[in-house]
Amino acid sequence: MGLKVIGAGFGRTGTASLKVALEQLGLGDCYHMSEVFANPSHTPLWINAANGKPDWEAIFDGYGAAVDFPASAYWRELAAYYPDAKVILSVRDPEKWYTSTQETILSPQLVEFARSGPFGEFLDKTVWSVFDGKVHDHDHMVDVFNQNVETAKAAIAPERLLVFEAKEGWAPLCNFLDVSTPDGPYPRVNSMEETKLAINAMMDATQGGSIDDAALGEAGKKLLQQQD
Repeated sequence: MGLKVIGAGFGRTGTASLKVALEQLGLGDCYHMSEVFANPSHTPLWINAANGKPDWEAIFDGYGAAVDFPASAYWRELAAYYPDAKVILSVRDPEKWYTSTQETILSPQLVEFARSGPFGEFLDKTVWSVFDGKVHDHDHMVDVFNQNVETAKAAIAPERLLVFEAKEGWAPLCNFLDVSTPDGPYPRVNSMEETKLAINAMMDATQGGSIDDAALGEAGKKLLQQQD
C-alpha cells in the first residue's frame, strides 16, 4: 500500500484523534504507538530502524498513514522513502504539551516502569532518545518540541505540509487531503484522563512483579478499541 500520510508531530498533540480522523477519511489503517503495544512483535523492527536498518515496508505493511511516536521520530526518513506522501505536523501549545506528557506518556512513574519491561529498549531508542533522555527537563523538552516544528516547516515543501491543531477540526485537514468533509464532529479521543486510564491498564498488566507480554498485548488492544 505505502504511506499516503506521515505525521511529524510528537505524541500528545492530538495524534490519537488524528489517527481516527484519517481512518474515517479513507486513508486506511493508521499506525500509532498503540499499534506497537497491541503488537509487541513490531518492537524489534523499530529497534532495527533506530540502529540504522529500517524495514519500512515490513513495519507499515497494510497501513496507509502513520502518526504519533515512534513513526514521528522518523518523519525525515519516511518523507524521503515515501516521496508522494503528504506530511501533517500536529501541534499544540508547547507548555500544555509538556504538562500533558508528564501526566501521561512520559510521567516519571511510567518511564521508570517501562525501563525494565519488554518495551524498554524500544522506547529508549525511538522516543526517549528524541529528547536526549531528558524527558522530565521542562526547558529541554519544550526546546526540542519547538525545534521539531521549525525543522519540519523548513524541510518539507509548503504544498506537501499541513501544520494542524486538532481544535481546527475537519476543514484544513480535508482541504489538504482533497477529500470530502465527513458528517459529524472531528474525533476527540485520548484526553489526558482517558490516557491515564489506558496507561494504568498497561501498568496493571503484570504478574508477580514481572511484565506479561500477552497481558500487555491485550491492554494495547483495549487502547485501540478505546479509539474506535
